[in-house]
Amino acid sequence: MAIPNQQIAGRLDEAADLLHDQGADPVRVGTYRHAADTVRQYGEPLAQVFRQRGLEGLAVVPGVGPGIARAIRELVTCGRLPMLERLRGEDDPVRLLASVPGIGTLLAERLHDELGVETLEALEAAVHDRRLDTMAGFRSRRLAGIGDSLAYRLGRVRRPGAAVHVVPVAELLDVDREYRDKAAGRELPRITPQRFNPAAEAWLPVLHTQRGDRRYTAIFSNTARAHRAGRTRDWVVLYTEDEEGEQQYTVVTATHGALQGRRVVGGREREGAPSTAAAA
Repeated sequence: MAIPNQQIAGRLDEAADLLHDQGADPVRVGTYRHAADTVRQYGEPLAQVFRQRGLEGLAVVPGVGPGIARAIRELVTCGRLPMLERLRGEDDPVRLLASVPGIGTLLAERLHDELGVETLEALEAAVHDRRLDTMAGFRSRRLAGIGDSLAYRLGRVRRPGAAVHVVPVAELLDVDREYRDKAAGRELPRITPQRFNPAAEAWLPVLHTQRGDRRYTAIFSNTARAHRAGRTRDWVVLYTEDEEGEQQYTVVTATHGALQGRRVVGGREREGAPSTAAAA
């Protein structure tokens, strides 16, 4: 059943409340509140708008815009909003991957544990660069179906492999530094993760910050991999959002090689030369 506008508005209101409580930019908070008011009063079901006119149709709804349109897309296609779950402390990459038709929980766990896939964008990349070809259960027809589901859910208007904006490593390392400094100084609000937290401790600091027009949310990794490696106070996950969409990066302390002991961006280690990389 399609999610009604009232429910979408309620999720946007909750996101605004959490962003406010966690010290986010008031303009960003106001954007979510205004969008919630608009959606609540909008005369056409937004699920229908997306089916008929796609992401572009949502983006031209008064008070919505590209960023909120992407959030609404997630709600109307899968009934969940990963950004909101992140703010609640409920972020679960395995559950997110398992929500894609053709994946399921067991394969989602393998994708996460063996390939380090944590987002739908990363899953799409793994489909198209053929990393899934060697995993049992991923035949060509199944891969095609997963690719089609992701293209619909991510609202793709360009083909995979087309050029995308790359955030400078220096900027990512600067946000990582700000987060770790403020976390160490206990300057940040803390949320209570739902996973791997039997004592229900509010231990996870969260930072909302901005560089130019790009907004960031920074948080220590609370994944199974981080816990197994004992790196939950070292691995920092950065979520960036701008006009081109949301991207995710993980910043870690290198444990070997020329950059040992320095902070590097996962997958972009070659861009972090010793002379420019930020020290841990």
